[in-house]
Amino acid sequence: MSAWLIGLEGTEAGHRLALGLAVMAAFLHAVFGALQKGRHDPWLSRGAIDAAYGLMAAPFALFVVPWPEPHMWPIFAGAFVIHGAYKLLQATAYSRGAYTVVYPVVRGTGPFFAVIGAWIVFGETFTPGQWIGVAVLLSGIFGLAGYNLAYLTAERDTLRSALALAVLTGMFVALYTTYDAYGIRATADPFTFLAWFFMIDGLIMPPIAFLRWRSLIARPAAGPLILRGISGGLVAFASFGAIMLATRLDKVGQAAVLRETSTVFAALIGWLVLRETVGPRRVALIALIATGAVLVEMGG
Repeated sequence: MSAWLIGLEGTEAGHRLALGLAVMAAFLHAVFGALQKGRHDPWLSRGAIDAAYGLMAAPFALFVVPWPEPHMWPIFAGAFVIHGAYKLLQATAYSRGAYTVVYPVVRGTGPFFAVIGAWIVFGETFTPGQWIGVAVLLSGIFGLAGYNLAYLTAERDTLRSALALAVLTGMFVALYTTYDAYGIRATADPFTFLAWFFMIDGLIMPPIAFLRWRSLIARPAAGPLILRGISGGLVAFASFGAIMLATRLDKVGQAAVLRETSTVFAALIGWLVLRETVGPRRVALIALIATGAVLVEMGG
């Protein structure tokens, strides 16, 4: 399968596959965010998810895929640091703001910085039509942030800090997207990067989550938390794996922007599953973000 994927790099078939992978990653990432933000404390949820996918990835990393080349170890170390910072910021933002408040700003801010990173690192450029799409996307993001800041009252005390953390988390989304795209292109077999990444990345959050769980007076039952971790781990494999393969097959910036159609899926999940109030204005602004992503694809 690795040889087949590598053979599609830079081809029209590879572009179409990358498009499908990016949209699939968008839906699955919205599901992943809902799993982290759902009924459990987001720190505990993330710890359970990371422990699950780290343990599931270990046999593949150690016994199935080719071992990483020597130059990959510093790359994995950098990914460990970047993703650790991202997760701490994400969990803190979720602790201070509703899912439908935090998620669109995080996922919408990331593409703009990812496009810049792809230009600096990979020499990728956008057409004028694609930049119009980025502008539409950003107008939806900042319109959504402004609406939340003006009208939401349930989390007024923590809303400003939640939005600030969401923007900062979005910057780290762009950083890890660009960095991981560099990493998956630096090894001969893309599945080597994915398997070792998940195993190493799974070491960050479980100790933090365990310390937090131990400090709680009312500790949640372990069974449902473990089940959430396994479910989230499987979703993480598909979501992150899909977007990383898309960045190897096609342009990093374009894949990063298309993934942010996840904001539409996130709004539906927040409304239908988490029972959060969305409202027509916020739906329109979230749809504007998705429209910008579509214009980026059409403009290319």
